Amino acid sequence: MSIINRIFLAASSSLIREIESSMSNPFALQRECFENLMTHSAKTAYGKMVGIDALAKSGHSYKERLREFQSRVPIMEYDAFVPYIERMRKGERNVLWDEPTKWFAKSSGTSSQKSKFIPVTPTSLKLTHYGGFRRMLAWYIHTHPQSRIFCGKALTLGGSVQVDGLDEGRAKSGDLSAILLSNSPALVESLRTPSRKSALMGDFNKKLDAICKECSSQNVTNFAGVPSWNLMLINKLLEYNGCSNLLEIWPNMELFMHGGIGFDPYREIYKTLIPSGNMHYLENYNASEGYFAFQDNLDFDGMLLTVGNGVFYEFVPLPQLPDFLSGAKCRAATLEEVELGVDYALVISSVNGLFRYLIGDCVKFVSLLPHRIKVSGRTKLSINAFGEELMIGNAERALAEACRRCNCTVTDFTVAPLFMEALQSGSSFTKGRHRWVVEFGRAPQDLDAFARELDYQLTQQNSDYEAKRAGNATMEQLELIEVPKGSFERWMGSRGKLGGQNKVPRLYHNQDYIESLLNYLHQ
Repeated sequence: MSIINRIFLAASSSLIREIESSMSNPFALQRECFENLMTHSAKTAYGKMVGIDALAKSGHSYKERLREFQSRVPIMEYDAFVPYIERMRKGERNVLWDEPTKWFAKSSGTSSQKSKFIPVTPTSLKLTHYGGFRRMLAWYIHTHPQSRIFCGKALTLGGSVQVDGLDEGRAKSGDLSAILLSNSPALVESLRTPSRKSALMGDFNKKLDAICKECSSQNVTNFAGVPSWNLMLINKLLEYNGCSNLLEIWPNMELFMHGGIGFDPYREIYKTLIPSGNMHYLENYNASEGYFAFQDNLDFDGMLLTVGNGVFYEFVPLPQLPDFLSGAKCRAATLEEVELGVDYALVISSVNGLFRYLIGDCVKFVSLLPHRIKVSGRTKLSINAFGEELMIGNAERALAEACRRCNCTVTDFTVAPLFMEALQSGSSFTKGRHRWVVEFGRAPQDLDAFARELDYQLTQQNSDYEAKRAGNATMEQLELIEVPKGSFERWMGSRGKLGGQNKVPRLYHNQDYIESLLNYLHQ
């Protein structure tokens, strides 16, 4: 083990102990988190409005106060928090959290607002976001003591930061990655590349050019981010340096920490571009609202839920979610009550000031003690046009298996239902179907055979899809449209959506995105 690894592990010993404790008794850490949240929220306008101030002073047991908390505080989506967040952005204190908050993570989520502005309080920045990365790295070095990632630099794409006009320039908003870069300590900056100036460039294409010039000659050992955007960077680097794989530029590359979208459709193309038996791919669950989980065992399919990070978790079985949102008297499950294999809508109460906030993600537990999860989809990112209940996890796994069987790779895709009334007059189609628009990295030899294989794999991943496809009962075979390489990047750029915080819309309930993409390509 290198000296720098020994120093890092010694400095991270408390986090290692916390992670080990979370594997055997996560409930104690969650109880501590709940108590801390009650104490701080009692001082806020929101906490007083919903009665948390009285709850925090009561002498009741933890379970009694938890039940009272669940009874008093409603589960809410982002739109319901907007009035409180706008007060915070204007500089008002003690609204949702009892700390002055000047940073707001801007993201394009599922809400009626064009953008979401998630509070990043000083505590959430340190405990949840930076703490999440530290936990992940500490455990990686703990389980891979011969790692040499600290012998080189970590590459992060970054986003951009804007001054927030609601607070006379004092508040700032931007991509979470940009906020983290803007606040990273000097020691971290010394181990990271590119320069902060390059990483925070607003123009994504100029950012890629700057990274190629600045980082090609450096010793980069690890990188992090969304697979699709990092794939663009890798292709740009290979073109800039005239190389066929990334190891010709960075021979000591060891680790890719990925998140944001499913990695399965990208796995094979990454292995092709980074042909190394020493390369590791580590999934982490890092959102604007917080850092929630990381892959603690690279041989195990699932991420360890982070329970000592200032976030108290609740879980709503997905079929019951409409009842919760309609105000029905239902009780969400805590970590002690979850079951394996159930799709849960994730609800968080956090040191960022959001209490019983419906984050919009669905998770599924793949093990208990330790509690490991997989992100199974979005509460609103699914297609259910014909009763097929296709979630993003189903689609990504089916696509990955179809690619494996047909010896091809996919760089981007989007899917939407095509209803019967949308079919052209005289078409041979008589029922609805899904339309897939796919950009291949390495195209299949037979596109029709790939479409059939993908359709078959969807039936293997989703029993509802299988039932609707059986005998063409409700749905016909999917339609596949191949688009040229670079199509999605150019289209996203035309919409001002380049960068790691912007994601290609994978599943959508109508043809709007597909028509926009195809119309753009036909201009």
